[in-house]
Amino acid sequence: MERAEAARDLVLGYVRALNAIDEAMRVAIPSLEQLADIVGLARSRQMRRSGRIGAYFYKVHGAGCRFVSDNGTEVDVDFTADGSAIFDLWRLRRYGLSLPEPFDVTDQDLWSAVQSLQPLLTEVRPGWCRVAD
Repeated sequence: MERAEAARDLVLGYVRALNAIDEAMRVAIPSLEQLADIVGLARSRQMRRSGRIGAYFYKVHGAGCRFVSDNGTEVDVDFTADGSAIFDLWRLRRYGLSLPEPFDVTDQDLWSAVQSLQPLLTEVRPGWCRVAD
């Protein structure tokens, strides 16, 4: 598989994994309006900062949360003030390296993949993206 295509598949895999986590968390915690609400619930001590919800281990950190599935796949995400899920190249690389068949890709290939996926992905600040509405 060509490097550019592989990087694009990795980014799309991250987006799919993030969507699956969002869906699983909303099923497990019906009061969630958006995935970012997990941070607020942890800060207000309505839930622990780390633990297990369904098939995911989670750990709330700073402005985001890291989710690890039963197979070890890691999705780390930050949230903006309005609750948008955002991610950078470091998080995409960590996702790739955590896959059952780890995949390492350069930042240049990842950034090219992100740019090729516009308008699905939007750059919200230099080096940080979100999935478009």
